[in-house]
Amino acid sequence: MLDIRNLKVYFPIYQGLLKKEVGTVRAVDNVSFNIKKGGLFGLVGETASGKTTIAKTILGVVHPTSGEIRFKGEKISHLNDESRRKLTSKMQMIHQDTSSSLNPRKKVGELIKVALDIHRIGTAVERLDEVSRMLQYVQLPPENFLSKYPAALSGGQKQRVAIARALILKPEVVVLDEPTSALDVSVQAKILNLLTKLKKEFNLTYLFISHDLSVVLNMSDTIGVMYLGELVEVGGSEDILVNPMHPYTRALISAIPVISEKERNILPKVPPLRGEIGSAINPPTGCRFHTRCPYAKEKCARERPNWVQINEKHTVRCYLVQRF
Repeated sequence: MLDIRNLKVYFPIYQGLLKKEVGTVRAVDNVSFNIKKGGLFGLVGETASGKTTIAKTILGVVHPTSGEIRFKGEKISHLNDESRRKLTSKMQMIHQDTSSSLNPRKKVGELIKVALDIHRIGTAVERLDEVSRMLQYVQLPPENFLSKYPAALSGGQKQRVAIARALILKPEVVVLDEPTSALDVSVQAKILNLLTKLKKEFNLTYLFISHDLSVVLNMSDTIGVMYLGELVEVGGSEDILVNPMHPYTRALISAIPVISEKERNILPKVPPLRGEIGSAINPPTGCRFHTRCPYAKEKCARERPNWVQINEKHTVRCYLVQRF
């Protein structure tokens, strides 16, 4: 369904009145993965790891430096404006910050209907009926919410409106960029359950982006772990949880909050990471994680590791695989 191949996204840094280029931010560096129809691919990593840049590049908001993105076999990474507009009906994004993505001057009904207006789908009456139907899908009674403004909604209700707006065009792929990170824990669970239900209802394909590995593990069938613009491990959710092979993945899993000592004993024991995440302007040589890795060897700083196949669905980029 969605195939990302050798994707690179670099942003030039300009300085001074003459806008002289003085450096480059390597936000995404040679990333490849694919998502099958009906699949749910979770992309996890710290802030500034490149996750959201990948999402924006898939949707055409950001142009790739090199590499390609294919949707159902068709290359979409360098479409013109008209072709990109047509594609928006097939690919939608649900943002993290609904406060900024929902126009406070428009009522809920207008916010959801605008996509139907832009694409000239149906008559005025049919559009309103479709908006009401979509509100019911996200469990917001239309008679109570059509005429409300975003300011009158709770965080969870705003996210439901954002979901309805994204699904109104009946997309095939939905990119979820931290869809629950701004919500209370109790509300998070309800939104995640709703997203799971809607995925089955509409046969959707999800790219789920989050810094929270525990959420990604519960939602995804395949997970990609990103660090400083690169993928370092890809595998099925069970492989990642039970048999994490990259030191960074192991550190993320060891940090998952647990309730019982029994659960704590299941998680890998990882020494504390060193220092802070490196710079995408001047990333470390070799393995980009070596400056923080408690197991790093001299070779890790010198040479970038190749991918190692653990099983059919599980690959990792690390020299220390046999250690684990």
